[in-house]
Amino acid sequence: MKLKVGVLGGGSWGTTVASLAAKNADTKIWARDTKTVDDINNNNRNEKYLPNAKLTESLKASYSIKEAIHDADVVVMGIPAQHFRHVLQDAAPHIRPWVPIISLSKGLERGTHKRMTEIIEEIMPGHPAGVLTGPNLAREIVAGQAAASVIAMVDDTIAIALQKVFKSGLFRVYTNEDVVGCELGGALKNVIALAAGMGDGANAGDNTRAAIITRGLAELTRLGVAMGGQPLTFAGLTGMGDLVATCNSTQSRNRHVGFQLGQGKKIDEIIESMSMVAEGVKTVGVVMELAEKYNISMPITSEVYKVIHEGNTVHDAFKGLLRQESGSEYDPG
Repeated sequence: MKLKVGVLGGGSWGTTVASLAAKNADTKIWARDTKTVDDINNNNRNEKYLPNAKLTESLKASYSIKEAIHDADVVVMGIPAQHFRHVLQDAAPHIRPWVPIISLSKGLERGTHKRMTEIIEEIMPGHPAGVLTGPNLAREIVAGQAAASVIAMVDDTIAIALQKVFKSGLFRVYTNEDVVGCELGGALKNVIALAAGMGDGANAGDNTRAAIITRGLAELTRLGVAMGGQPLTFAGLTGMGDLVATCNSTQSRNRHVGFQLGQGKKIDEIIESMSMVAEGVKTVGVVMELAEKYNISMPITSEVYKVIHEGNTVHDAFKGLLRQESGSEYDPG
């Protein structure tokens, strides 16, 4: 018997995952935007977020959260981190007991510092919580290009079963029991992508980008391990893999924001011009609070924070980094 999948969130990644799942399971997606719902149902497209992409024909969309998930065997949350709790609370009465809930979000909740699976466990105790994450640029995947992702859950049996729901064609899905590490890798790399974009926007060069990526990986690994993630996870798809894709791709929202900052634009005007959420902008403050809590040195993150929230320029950020003492590459700082 085919599983039934309910996806909440009609953005680029939520729609892409719904289209992938629709190849293997009966899938419905909920979106706030009525034009998006009509576009999916009538044209098998989501032109607002995935221009020129053809979606799986069996995918159905709904304006109603209840209709999208009331009979689902798996619920997928394609909701930005700062709206995740509210949407899950609205959905909770319509989710059947014990149904797994999978997050696609790559952010941390402001105020609570919580990962999305922690929010799931708080609001929906008893429901297996997991995350689908990795170096996944939606437009490439929906176009059928090769990519790999990770389904991270504590219960490996459920994760293995869900592999079959999400894998499709050239889209490979691996499993990992390190939910903490996989989720943190996806959230923390967005901040480093802002820094990489700033460098590119300021024409700092390829060497600078390489340094930001590798030293950024050291930063996010230090914090991720302190918070309970496994070191090996950060060298894999959800750490280094996601970091490389996000820091290098012109499709990356976070790199785009950083690039615009590097060219001298103000953060408010950049965000105003975007239709999609760049999670790193809102996550960077949470990351700085966590770095202080765990006493972790994160100089790149600190300079990004100052540009986003304190009015520093990208030039100020580079000067700040150059003032840092450089000891052994493997020192914790």
